[in-house]
Order: sequence, then C-alpha cells, then structure tokens
Amino acid sequence: MPNVRALPTLRRRRLGEALRTYRAQAGLSLDQAAEQMGGSWDGPKLSRIENAKARINAKEVEALLGHYGVAEPETVAALEGLARDAGKTGWWSNYSEVAPQRLQDLISSQSDAESIRQYQPTVIPGLLQIGSYAREITAASAFDLPPDQHAAIAELRIARQAILTRPGNPVKYWVVLHESLLLQRFASHPSLMREQLRHLLDMADLPNITLQVMPLTAGAHPGASGNFTITRFQHPWPTLISIESRADMRHQEGDPAEEKAFMEAFDRIVAAALPADQSREAIRKHMEGHSS
Repeated sequence: MPNVRALPTLRRRRLGEALRTYRAQAGLSLDQAAEQMGGSWDGPKLSRIENAKARINAKEVEALLGHYGVAEPETVAALEGLARDAGKTGWWSNYSEVAPQRLQDLISSQSDAESIRQYQPTVIPGLLQIGSYAREITAASAFDLPPDQHAAIAELRIARQAILTRPGNPVKYWVVLHESLLLQRFASHPSLMREQLRHLLDMADLPNITLQVMPLTAGAHPGASGNFTITRFQHPWPTLISIESRADMRHQEGDPAEEKAFMEAFDRIVAAALPADQSREAIRKHMEGHSS
C-alpha cells in the first residue's frame, strides 16, 4: 500500500503541539526522544508527527508520554483519544468551497467543546439562526460570492447548531446579544423576525443555553470593542479565543493572560446585560411587536 501523507487536521495539529510541548518540558531533543522509542523511529519522523504531517497511533502516544514523564490519566486518555480521531474529517469538509480553513477549524474545535461563551452585537449568532434568517444575512454579507454559494453557507450555519442539542453531551452555550438585533426588519419577509425571535425563546428554554440581551440603555461595557467567542474544552486542551470580522477570523489559544482578559470582559458584559428571565421578556415583547 502506498504511503499516503497525513492531512494536517485540527485534531492532528493539536496532538502534535501537545507532544512537542511535553517533549520540551522533558528536556529531550527530537533525536533523543525518537531513540527511546526504538525501532524505525528517528528525529525526522517525530518532527513530522509534531508538525501534523505524519500519523501516530494511541499506543505510540502512550509510549511517548511515558518517556516524557507524563502519567496523569486524564492527559494520557485525552491524547490517546485525539490520536484515534486525528485523521477523521468532519462533515464540514464537504463545505470547503465556501468555508475557509480557519472557519473549518473553528467548527471542528466547537464540535469538541465543553462550553462556548459569546458576545454578539451585530447579527443573531449563527448557532441560533433559523434557516430564513441565515439565508437573508448570507445574501447581504456574502455579496462578493456567487449567489449559488449562498445556500451552502446558510446550510453550514444551520448544521453547526447540532452541537447544542446532541444527546448526552450538548455544548453549554452562554450568549449575550444586543437588543438592537431584535429590532431588525426584512421587507421581503415581514414575519421572519417573529419566527427568529420565537426560536430564540425556544432555545433559551434548553438547560444548556443561557441567553441574555444587552439593552439599548446599557452604558459603556467591554463589548463596545466588538464580538468575540470563548471556547473551552476538557482538560488538558487550552481555551480558544476567536475574534471575527468580515475580512478575517483571528484565533488565540494557550495564552493564559489573554484568556483571563476575555473572561473578565465577558463577565462584565454579563453584568451589564439583562438577567436571563428579563432577557426572555424583552425578546417576547419585541416578538409581539413584529408582524405575524
């Protein structure tokens, strides 16, 4: 069988980065670590693994971690699981024509997430959009793409929402959206926002979802600088901070100082927003004000 080069999926990159970190902490060079593995191992092979260009199985991960002095059961189990899943490509790879790699990485990471916190002042978050809203927003924001790709983008947004309702371990989602979003109108679809707001109320009833509204009367708060998302994972994976604009999507992980700053910013946003029960009343009030 020919040797097929491993695709650098997000899981494989995270595994490689973790193995590189633990090797460095153990004070071993690539050649020294490979020598301890014996057999066909050498420095270049280990380098390819750490750079997500070669495969490694769960038993090899366990052996490497043993040489690095990593014995914590949770850490070993997490990296072994990552090795088993590293080569898998998610359903989102079918949308590669309309989803750049950074977006695919975000979707992949959120599929593994334990919790997501988000502040969104400019548009109803993709994880809470209904199909008709997604199509309207896509047509308006993706004007530089061919119209036949708009449907695929909207489908991608809706498909991402499965993480919120999957059986057993739905992602915990805490989102604060600005009240101005509840005032949106779509002339071509007068009842659209009533349907969208009804969906927000339905989702807010789920036990894993906390939805708050930032009122129009709120004073200054950290959300004035724009939207951001905090994605957290089970140990040992670092928190992922994502900041999105129309032109770019920036990700930051493994930086405790930045994580602390964004967590504090989110806490201050939460404090400035309406409590969850008052937020539902605000959504209901605006929903009743829309055409039926």
